[in-house]
Amino acid sequence: MTAPATDDRPGGLLAWQWSRYPPSHRNRTNLLTHALTAPIYILGTLALVNSPFVPSLWLGVGGLAAMGFVMFIQGRTHRREQLGPARFRGPLDVVQRLFVEQWITFPRYVLSGEFARAWRGEPVTSARP
Repeated sequence: MTAPATDDRPGGLLAWQWSRYPPSHRNRTNLLTHALTAPIYILGTLALVNSPFVPSLWLGVGGLAAMGFVMFIQGRTHRREQLGPARFRGPLDVVQRLFVEQWITFPRYVLSGEFARAWRGEPVTSARP
């Protein structure tokens, strides 16, 4: 199930994404995929950002490829979730949401203990602040 893209995102992107994160990240295959690929996305981002300072085109190309791979594989495993992601509002929304998810929301999900609770199959009561 996919939520409509016309939501108002109360509290801004970070608060909105966090409020939806625990209920939409419960499937173990999706959780494992995120755990394995979020670091690849982060490394790809770092490679892309550092590519202008390195005399090689391949660093930037490799960074973009890594980020694209992560988006593809996570998109595939998100289909296993009962609550799917909200539709994207457009290309800029895709970039913003994926960047925030990989760099902020997923690490927060792990560090808050929500990932472990989801892995154990504990029910979701609400997103914790």
